[in-house]
Amino acid sequence: MFSGIVAGTGRIESITPLEDGVRLTVDTGTLDLADVAVGDSIANNGVCLTVVAMDGARACFDVSRETLNCTVGLDVDGGEVNLEKALRVDDRLGGHIVTGHVDGVGEVQRFAPVGESHELIIRAPAALAGYIARKGSITVNGVSLTVNTVEGTDFSINLIPHTVEVTTLKHLVPGARVNLEIDIIARYVERMMAWRDQAQA
Repeated sequence: MFSGIVAGTGRIESITPLEDGVRLTVDTGTLDLADVAVGDSIANNGVCLTVVAMDGARACFDVSRETLNCTVGLDVDGGEVNLEKALRVDDRLGGHIVTGHVDGVGEVQRFAPVGESHELIIRAPAALAGYIARKGSITVNGVSLTVNTVEGTDFSINLIPHTVEVTTLKHLVPGARVNLEIDIIARYVERMMAWRDQAQA
């Protein structure tokens, strides 16, 4: 479980093919790994991955072909990734409840300065649009963000300077693809409503 508060950025140093996926070696930069062990989880661009080996500031992760097919940004040698260690039970929940299970891939429509901040507009897959609500939470490449507006499948976000500075979102351009995870509460509400309707039918 994560909060979507990025603790640091890393860089993919190498991608080694496996029988059904790849092994990533990530330079975790300034992320403190003192309390991380093999078997622990670290979110990379919003994707929950298990540490399979460590060497100093480098961590290795095995990524299945299925995960690669459903996400973006984990198959780019030299690519920069947002990093977050899994939450402890007593940690602050500064963002929102994030599982690290990407629901879909969106496409950036606009990323431009507006005053001191940046406006980010993303087009979500049609299947996810109904879960995205004004003033609700969404995770973009592992970053917990608040939705400003929703029009059809497009939604906008206001990025404050701090968020732009400390995450990889600063590199976004129109046409870029991003990992999206919707608010888990929306999924449960939908399931409860669908079950109620089914039971009453």
